[in-house]
Amino acid sequence: MGPHPAVAAIRLAVRRVLHDVLTEFADQTERTARAPHPELAEAGAGRRRPALPERTDTPLVLVACSGGADSMALASALAFEARKLAVRAGGITVDHGLQNGSDTRATEVVGRLTAMHLDPVEAVAVRVGHDGGPEAAARDARYAALDAAAERHGATAVLLGHTRDDQAETVLLGLARGSGIRSLSGMAAASGPAGRYRRPFLQLDRQTARTACLAQSLPVWDDPHNIDPAYTRSRLRHEGLPALEKALGKGVVEALARTAQLSRDDADALDTWAAEAGRDVRDDAGRLECAKLHVLPPAVRRRVLRRAAIEAGSPAGSLFARHIEEVDRLITGWRGQQAINLPGRVEALRQGGRLVIRQS
Repeated sequence: MGPHPAVAAIRLAVRRVLHDVLTEFADQTERTARAPHPELAEAGAGRRRPALPERTDTPLVLVACSGGADSMALASALAFEARKLAVRAGGITVDHGLQNGSDTRATEVVGRLTAMHLDPVEAVAVRVGHDGGPEAAARDARYAALDAAAERHGATAVLLGHTRDDQAETVLLGLARGSGIRSLSGMAAASGPAGRYRRPFLQLDRQTARTACLAQSLPVWDDPHNIDPAYTRSRLRHEGLPALEKALGKGVVEALARTAQLSRDDADALDTWAAEAGRDVRDDAGRLECAKLHVLPPAVRRRVLRRAAIEAGSPAGSLFARHIEEVDRLITGWRGQQAINLPGRVEALRQGGRLVIRQS
């Protein structure tokens, strides 16, 4: 008799990601082996060759585990699948310090991950700031800690337990911000430096993960913040999505997740188009030509303008649609406007048929 269907589903999702990780790791190892090593070149020049650092042929994959149902299901699947593949598996839990007893919870999670024979396993305490609100600040602190842990342990990938339900919520939050098609694309299956972060469960619903934990008698921790109406995502989860399903019928979550993938495909295509267009609209001196920008489709032109602003020093996280729209008017609605001030002490102005974006 095979495993419970929910357990089989989470294991299959993780197995697919691990196969991708192994393939990419093998390709990278082969490229590294073919590349001439600078220390070998020095040895060939008559210098004493220093010892090369020891390299493991087995990639390390970490799971980010809060102790909740999604990440506990993910940890169990990683522990099971890693034993069958040439993969080392470890775990990281982040203590945000936002609740009483959070350090005790982190210690308990470390114990559970260790019992699954994951290694290395550690708890990392972080200090959550205030920039962008409590949810954004906690997320920034968490990813900074995970990045540091991945570098410290030499991990090839970090698995995250985001589900299809999380994806649907992310799409709705992006829609509410009015930030364009990229925000509607939700979370990528792979993101971060060199695709470090992997999300195996984006095609699985939250209930599947919870059922898998029940089937395996895995203890889970339900974060009280997830039901606290003070948090936007919590209100959306417990009020907004149920209201949408009541009004529109079942299948809203699946439709939103599908929208995320379609939006991501479209956004990727537009970004590629904009990258090519960004080279074609410059003169011999590398300046942006307004006439060439004007004939581009708005979605492509605004991407070119955004990239130019970021390259000039405007922080991407502070550069909003309203900023790019003002710069765009220098192209499409030119009436002799003054320079447009952008975040990061960057200004955009029109001079002699050219768009100049520079530090002010």
